[in-house]
Amino acid sequence: MPTIHPAPRACHDWHGGPPPKYQPRFSEADITQARAWACSQLLPHAEVQRARLVLLLDEQPDLSSPEAARRLGQSPSWVRKWRRRWTLEGFGLSDGNRPGQAVQFADWVRALVIAVACELPAERGLSLSRHFATSVWRVVSGEGVRISLRTVQRMLARDHLKPWRFRSWMHPRDSQFEFKTKRVLDLYEGMWEGQPLGPDDQVISADEKTSIQARRRRLEAPKPCRSGLIESDYQRRGALQYLVAWDVRRGLPWGRCEAKTGIAAFDRLVDQVMALEPYRSAPRVFWIVDNGSSHRGQQAAKRLRARYSNLILVHTPTHASWLNQVEIFFSILQRKVLTPAAAYELETLAARILGFEAVYRAEPCPFRWRFTRADFDRRLRELAA
Repeated sequence: MPTIHPAPRACHDWHGGPPPKYQPRFSEADITQARAWACSQLLPHAEVQRARLVLLLDEQPDLSSPEAARRLGQSPSWVRKWRRRWTLEGFGLSDGNRPGQAVQFADWVRALVIAVACELPAERGLSLSRHFATSVWRVVSGEGVRISLRTVQRMLARDHLKPWRFRSWMHPRDSQFEFKTKRVLDLYEGMWEGQPLGPDDQVISADEKTSIQARRRRLEAPKPCRSGLIESDYQRRGALQYLVAWDVRRGLPWGRCEAKTGIAAFDRLVDQVMALEPYRSAPRVFWIVDNGSSHRGQQAAKRLRARYSNLILVHTPTHASWLNQVEIFFSILQRKVLTPAAAYELETLAARILGFEAVYRAEPCPFRWRFTRADFDRRLRELAA
């Protein structure tokens, strides 16, 4: 097992000399541990180097310290130190106890480090958008505190504080957020206004995937031992909009490609779906939509109800597209059809999208939606606590 990398050629031939003063002897257990540590990629490099020195000295006990140091890329004094320790104190690869007392910092120093890390750099006039360990260290050092960067890093790690990390967050802006969310979740569980849906009631989740570009570019298929290739440069050949109505209970997509979105395009999708069975004769057809301009508010609900008496438009809360199941279908489409993005013409792109939709309908599979009203109530209680 190669645990020691080949050493560079020596600048001169080695003529020997007196044997080293300290020649440690290792047991089988010591060698087994050294072999495991010598090829580890998780242990500190210093401990790995000590393990490699053990294996080297076990193979050549009389090897001089300068030659052993040359082979491992270390200094002769480092080899002599460990030879002496292993001979006098026994085998061990970890650092021993260091002399002296660890430097102790007052509580107010740690509090200052945490306080600086919990500020925005703009509050101190720094030309940074977020703090890093180095910027926190510079601010604390500027307050007259003698402290190392590594100590600042340890203090931040102790409190699991990473001031350079941010995540997006959005507060619900819909005054009826809870009511609308529970209403959609009830539909996914087969309930409406406290009553179970009938066997002939239908639930549709609809939305638009906008601005799907047709990009003319070179595309090469994968080969053995080589992934597929796609040219970075491309020529734009226009864009289309893909409108889809997803049948929640049966797992069927019904869609169409349009040149642009709007009320007229969405109404054509509704006409296309409502002309089919079982939607045409269903007692109720619930259409779950977001707050896009083509189907926003009560005006859109009244407009569609006037066209189809069995159609009930249900809006998700503002900024809650995660509630719309059709978004899951869009993610599948993006992975399997639209990536990599390459199509010579819009007609080719539209045919590919609608062809995938037809294949998906041939083997319908409803999504297993697991987030229920009970989960939503529990999450609200957690946030309020």
